[in-house]
Amino acid sequence: MKEQSKIPTSKIERAGRFVSTGFKVGTNYLKHYTRKLVDPEIDKEDLHQENAEDIYETLSNLKGSALKVAQMLSMDRGMLPKAYSERFAMSQYSAPPLSGPLVINTFIKTLGKTPAQLFDKFEISAANAASIGQVHHAWKDGKKLAIKIQYPGVANSVRTDLRIVKPFAMRLVGMSKVDMDKYFDEIETRLLEETDYTLEFRRSVEVSDLCAYIPNLVFPKYYPELSSEKIITMDWLEGKHLKEFLEDRPSQEVRNKIGQALWDFYQFQVHQLKKVHADPHPGNFLMRNDGTVGVFDFGCIKEIPEDFYVNYFKLTEPEILKNDEERKQIYLNLEMIHPGDTPKEVAFFSQLFQKMIDLTTLPFTKKTFDFGNDAYFEEIYSYMEYISNLKEIRDSKNARGSRHSLYINRTYFGLYSLLNDLKANIITDKNRILDLTGG
Repeated sequence: MKEQSKIPTSKIERAGRFVSTGFKVGTNYLKHYTRKLVDPEIDKEDLHQENAEDIYETLSNLKGSALKVAQMLSMDRGMLPKAYSERFAMSQYSAPPLSGPLVINTFIKTLGKTPAQLFDKFEISAANAASIGQVHHAWKDGKKLAIKIQYPGVANSVRTDLRIVKPFAMRLVGMSKVDMDKYFDEIETRLLEETDYTLEFRRSVEVSDLCAYIPNLVFPKYYPELSSEKIITMDWLEGKHLKEFLEDRPSQEVRNKIGQALWDFYQFQVHQLKKVHADPHPGNFLMRNDGTVGVFDFGCIKEIPEDFYVNYFKLTEPEILKNDEERKQIYLNLEMIHPGDTPKEVAFFSQLFQKMIDLTTLPFTKKTFDFGNDAYFEEIYSYMEYISNLKEIRDSKNARGSRHSLYINRTYFGLYSLLNDLKANIITDKNRILDLTGG
């Protein structure tokens, strides 16, 4: 893959790239409808493919929060046409890397030395590259290390990029402006944290230590003396990303072990730590044939407010949901309905969201759950598409759902997606974490 020797960092230059991409997308639409006049049977798949290519090319060269939003959208199956999902998924670990001189310059600026002065061996070509940074191999004192380096200008461009990318996101997912405004504030907060490598380093060490007891999880050791505000140095973890791992046709037993480890990891964080690794895309996990899984990249951590936590998980308790008044209060607390809603709106949105809640919380109500059941996921994605196309949702003047729900829902959908790909059949009994912790 061709390396980048420069990343656009000025507001004008970055905005200009988006504008030129907008013209390309407009041209693609014009070409599509011209073809359709000649052949009315032509569908939109070619149009989606061309637009996905053009938008991804721009985002992957800009890096940063714009590319991160594309990565987030690729995780939400059913939200985007397939062409976009597949292309944007490349941002998880296959974006164009930075050139060697830019890498060396980052070391000199933040650690005062070149990689050659700090390591016994350093590979100047990136092992993989994503939205916020890229990773290099290095060796020191006989240890193989992973060196994560942040792209220049990423932290300073978050707010500008989000304002520019918002119209693209709104058009792609069909979300109303009121929804997008509310949730983009939350996205901005998380992305600013992701560009703070000092914070990520501290969280990585803390969460890794607290979760180290969970069976079949492996975490790297982190090295403060070789890290800075733009660089994180950790042990290199062996393993394969999900797609490559599944190509080896692992046994059901191995897939179940990895699936159980991931489920336990997330349940422990949510219920015990009240904060969670909120970026569960395949690029952040390395899977092994012995049933263990390596976990890294703690840049995106969502801390869960106590009042939100209490109300959110009340929705998994069937007895509570049988009480109409208590259920209505939970919906109000979670901003799924609003005090100004008419009785008709309250009834409509309550019924609409209750079915979604019943579907998505089904694993929590079982002692074991087969995430290989594709029919279950097809029902979820079909219902999500139905909701997104409802006129009442599109025309609503109020965003439906707490801002905190954005990353918690994203975390669980990302986890469910991983478990579905693994076809994992696991223990989901709510007492399992208590058993593991001795609580």
